[in-house]
Amino acid sequence: MTKSRIAAVDVGNDSIKAIFGELEYELNIPNIVARDTEDRPVIGIEELDDKNPLDGIHVKVHSPALKENNMIYRVGNLATKSNNATELDPGSSKSEEDQTLIMLFTTLALDAVQQESFPRAKNVIDASYTLGTGLPLREVKEGKDAGYRSKLVGSVHQVEFLVTPKYQGLKVNIKFNEVKVYPEGFAAYINLVMDNNLKIINKDLIDKRILIQDIGGLSTDIAVIKNRNVDDDKAQGFNLGVSESLEAIREEIRTKHGVELDSRRDVVEIITRKNDRNHIMVKGSRTSVHDITDRILLELAKKQYRLLRNVWQKNSQTEICYFVGGGAHVLKDYLKTLNNNLDGYNIEFFEDDKESIWMMANAYYKLITDYARKVEKQKAVPVKS
Repeated sequence: MTKSRIAAVDVGNDSIKAIFGELEYELNIPNIVARDTEDRPVIGIEELDDKNPLDGIHVKVHSPALKENNMIYRVGNLATKSNNATELDPGSSKSEEDQTLIMLFTTLALDAVQQESFPRAKNVIDASYTLGTGLPLREVKEGKDAGYRSKLVGSVHQVEFLVTPKYQGLKVNIKFNEVKVYPEGFAAYINLVMDNNLKIINKDLIDKRILIQDIGGLSTDIAVIKNRNVDDDKAQGFNLGVSESLEAIREEIRTKHGVELDSRRDVVEIITRKNDRNHIMVKGSRTSVHDITDRILLELAKKQYRLLRNVWQKNSQTEICYFVGGGAHVLKDYLKTLNNNLDGYNIEFFEDDKESIWMMANAYYKLITDYARKVEKQKAVPVKS
């Protein structure tokens, strides 16, 4: 029987973050897909194997979980160059979108092709995973986690690599040994207080009353933590993320400066990079877009701050709020300024951008490895006759 491999996957609205095995491999791929045809022309086909597979992900995906089955896609960096590229729309449910599954299966397949432990017959790889992933709090509260999980377990999902560097012609059959779907706010809390062995590393926090405001691309979750548990009744999910604002910035840059940015991720890069922040090149000249980004992001930060204020008022004994997620990374400076000028709440951000962006994937990894460990322990216990 194929040994199941650990996978912790955060299908973020901006990008997918995944951690595999014994922490030995991780992937970060833009969450963008574009429909394509079988005979994608490749420039320099003879050098295909010299290129990075992550820059040329071209796949056919077969799965009973998909509404549209057996379609061909460009994924990630390659999709950004397409005219018909799609990113997840505000208001959509992550658990119900084909795009979420396409990204998930493709990411697992990219890991599987490198694994010698999975059985291979000619060009077909049989891969088995124990998956830890998550959904926004709102979707979990609506019970969509059960439907999402049932789409994954009990079926075989196939990813065929078409014109992809190094992997062209390989097919990966993916089975799930187990799937755990965690609420995103709860996962953030686990990551704050525990290490990879689920040992408590942050004793100061463990008995505090905490809010965790996780700002994503399409949604915001505010988890309310007290007595070491997430208060499901008080926790709230909102249909407010950064994607719409990033799209508005992208559109205004196109209209005002005639510069076409490939994706929302390009906008994030302009806003957050260390050097030349909020600047773009226009006809070879360094040009500030500060006026556009400041106006649009400040407006969004005000809405996010209002959410914080409303939830804090209902949980008045809260001691601290942690802002996490890619959206918090984008809005950090604006939220800090608003807070200094207004209520002066005790709020905290992660200065290490990677820590904030990878927080969910790290949390899923901690939770799913702990689950797998417990299962192994149970198997090791001799059955009494």
